Amino acid sequence: MFEGESGILAELVQQKGLVTSEQLSELVEEHQRTGKPMAEVLMDFGILTEDQLLQLVADYLNIEYVKLTEIDIPPSVLRAMPASAARMYGAVPIRAAGNLMTVAVMDPFNPRLTEELAFVLGKDVQLAVAPPKQIEEMLNRHYGEESESMQELLGDMEKELATAGLAELDESATAKAIEEEANKAPIVRFVNLILFQAIQDRASDIHFEPFEDEFKIRYRVDGALYEMAPPPKHLALPVISRIKVLANLNIAERRLPQDGRIQMHIANRPIDLRVSTLPTQFGESCVLRVLDRSVVNLELENLGMPTDVFEKLVELINLPNGIIIVTGPTGSGKTTTLYSCLKRINKVELKLLTAEDPVEYDLEGIMQVPINEAVGLTFARALRAFLRQDPDIIMVGEMRDLETAQISIQASLTGHLVFTTLHTNDAPGAVTRMIDMGVEPFLISSTLQAVLAQRLVRTICKRCKVAYEPNPAILNELGLTPEDVAGRPFYYGKGCLECNETGYRGRKGLFELLVITEPIRELINLRAPSGVIRAKAQELGLRTLRQDGIRNILDGETTVEEVLKYT
Repeated sequence: MFEGESGILAELVQQKGLVTSEQLSELVEEHQRTGKPMAEVLMDFGILTEDQLLQLVADYLNIEYVKLTEIDIPPSVLRAMPASAARMYGAVPIRAAGNLMTVAVMDPFNPRLTEELAFVLGKDVQLAVAPPKQIEEMLNRHYGEESESMQELLGDMEKELATAGLAELDESATAKAIEEEANKAPIVRFVNLILFQAIQDRASDIHFEPFEDEFKIRYRVDGALYEMAPPPKHLALPVISRIKVLANLNIAERRLPQDGRIQMHIANRPIDLRVSTLPTQFGESCVLRVLDRSVVNLELENLGMPTDVFEKLVELINLPNGIIIVTGPTGSGKTTTLYSCLKRINKVELKLLTAEDPVEYDLEGIMQVPINEAVGLTFARALRAFLRQDPDIIMVGEMRDLETAQISIQASLTGHLVFTTLHTNDAPGAVTRMIDMGVEPFLISSTLQAVLAQRLVRTICKRCKVAYEPNPAILNELGLTPEDVAGRPFYYGKGCLECNETGYRGRKGLFELLVITEPIRELINLRAPSGVIRAKAQELGLRTLRQDGIRNILDGETTVEEVLKYT
């Protein structure tokens, strides 16, 4: 409830004299600690009932507070709102008078809501506040269950697009003509619907791809791409232009790549989209990276690490100085792990600074600096400035070059704890990568505390999980014998509606933690190859990514295919 408005609610209860300043600090602390919306915290602490809270919000925004259970809404009013819009905006129309429609919404603080609803309904809109549970019930009763075919809605949408009289634009069209098409109601609704569907399906990326004869839209869910029914080819230009309008990009510029971001509320959740366009021979390709703040849980406990790795990591991140590296390919969850580490050690008495390219999530109480190579703000330059900002803990998005590596080492030698990432295949590989960059081995051995390698594998869908006896060939591929498995079954998902017939739903991490102990330090100083470091570390108890994968197979969490693919 009221995700982004903690500050306003805290101010309101204080102004009304409902809390003392001590209580207020307690509320804010609870809100920051648990990540619960302030509205929920106020109700948990018994400061306000839901009724009082909603009335307070309505008075503040100078709008009406209604209980949907106590009013009769004419069917004609309900029909005036398309089901897709009702679900997407968490909104129910309650009355219409002339050209004015009153709409009860879950998030009255969203500044663009009035404008967007007016646009969708083609009327002036007045917002009202209502209990979120009642809005939810009305949505389910009058606008179909959530799962009720988005495909149908998209089908209706496509019919509407076909009959909407949209101009067929080509590459020679003027920016003004393109912008006019991009802002027409059917295009706006179509784009909103695609974003809404992607969020519902937990997509991490949305791809808009124009080809010679078709326009493809694909979602990436749990690391794999799925294609939607392709819309008509001539919609590529207005749809991609609509996204560029939302991201404040130059729609007249179609010859150069552009980057931007869109912040919006979809299905009553604050969503951040990173937008990247790329000119191709058949028009611009556009990819949106979805950063859904309500889904990401930045608690270290929730990353699914084996207990020994978790306990050791917690010990390491509380060290006063040194370098901790997280390594793995793009999209293996390195940033999430680093954020979770920072969140855990973020205390009032410590100053934390991060340099990121780009900043993915805003972390309360941490100074985050977006890298901007275009104006010369590189990782190395940001790091240099950090050292003059009196930090305790520094995070560098990526150790890309010798200069960044040297300043990170200097920072750690002067009493700072430094977190960073590297792209290597395994934990021992990070050491050789640093030596290849030109860092002196004695500097690595004296500053590096640990390297955590990780991968994300898809987890088996709980709904359609099936056990089977693995045959010796599979075991052999994993380097196991029938005795190792001791008759335990392996599992796979046979595919159901819940998981889009894939057999997988969600992902989890595989981890390999290399702690730099004295024997390892000696090998680093001798410039030993990573194979030698790995053999020594295994002798000292390192569990490799493959071994962690096998543990997850035996626990019934993932499949043999996933582990073989990623380790």
